[in-house]
Amino acid sequence: MTNYNAVLARNTKNAPKNIGPYSQTVAYSHYNNLSAQLPIDPKSNELVAGGVKEQAEQCFKNIKAILDSIDHIMNDIVKITVFVKNIKDVDAVDEVYKTFFSSYLPTRTVVAVAALPMAALVQIDALVSHGEGTIPNAPQSGDLIKLTNNTANAPMNSLSTQAVAFSHYNNLSTQLPIDPKSGRLVSGGVKEQAGQCLKNIKAILESLDVPFDDIVKITIFLKDFSDIETVNEVYTTFFPDSAIARAVAYVPARTVVAASALPMAALVQIEAVVSHGDGTPPQLIEDRHGLILEANNTKNAPISSLSTQTVAFSHYNHLSAQLPIDSKTGEMVTGGVKEQAEQCLKNIKKIIESVDHVMEDVVKVNVFLKNIADIDAVNEAYKTFFPEGTPARTVVGVSALTGEALVQIDAVVSNAEGTPPIA
Repeated sequence: MTNYNAVLARNTKNAPKNIGPYSQTVAYSHYNNLSAQLPIDPKSNELVAGGVKEQAEQCFKNIKAILDSIDHIMNDIVKITVFVKNIKDVDAVDEVYKTFFSSYLPTRTVVAVAALPMAALVQIDALVSHGEGTIPNAPQSGDLIKLTNNTANAPMNSLSTQAVAFSHYNNLSTQLPIDPKSGRLVSGGVKEQAGQCLKNIKAILESLDVPFDDIVKITIFLKDFSDIETVNEVYTTFFPDSAIARAVAYVPARTVVAASALPMAALVQIEAVVSHGDGTPPQLIEDRHGLILEANNTKNAPISSLSTQTVAFSHYNHLSAQLPIDSKTGEMVTGGVKEQAEQCLKNIKKIIESVDHVMEDVVKVNVFLKNIADIDAVNEAYKTFFPEGTPARTVVGVSALTGEALVQIDAVVSNAEGTPPIA
């Protein structure tokens, strides 16, 4: 990490005091990464009274307060992730959602999870544009604009945009297995549904004239975690996509999340983060760089044929979720959730070090817990890796993890040097 292009962590008293070692928002380059907001009243630091509607409203108020504190507005949000305890509550959340996004619509992910911190009914995460960036006096400071896109060749949603590009990234709305012609779930099981999700992502990218292999990170949400092998069969027919990608066996970074329920009773939904080499205006054509993806694996962390440990593009590294696996033995570490969390973070540290970065470069951490009550034990291990509590953070309880895992952790890391243009 350098002082020239530094990770910028910020907090405001107008949003809830952090209930763990994290910051409300961490800016780096042209994005602000927010910690997921719970429905906590910042004055009392307790959950607001009422049901899911009141809780959703408080989550958005907290996000707005954070954005106000850094001179940003709600329309600067590029992506929203809504975690609910009960999928049936989504309609009530949407009533509130519409009052905060009346014209511009960000990309969106909605998922029901097993548990949320403080027994909340809803928790909302946001990724926000940062026009001025964190590079002092950068030529494009304050000038970049968002580019929104929808295509009839993929499912349309009145509450979200299919793709929102800002700076050098396209952020896609999570794709359900919906046939865009009928507007209904495709027939068949999880295999057919996974194929449709990936077809929808491909259709969106084709509408943007972006190849499928420009995907940097994939997140798969599964209703039944045991379906992962079937989904993987489909997955390998899409990745790698091009001859160039096949030549180097490129696959994106990846995280798999067990959902307790998905919209429309789907069995799977898939989210993608995509590189955007030419950036967003007003860069002049001659200033646009054909940036390349930099994929990296190290033998010092667990290796998978289905994912790359870290994929860098422009000023970010996106890491695959790490399980508590010892890379030397290939087995889960012994002990409880504290030891497992420590191993996950050790794996992340090894990956980061392999690309000449340090833990202080981490801007966002996502923690997936088999038992949400384990968060205090996780925090004990977490604080030894992040003593300043700088990264933004999201914590959710999930219904299942691989094998005997109790915790899984993924991370987004700053990449000060950026990635080079095509020679």
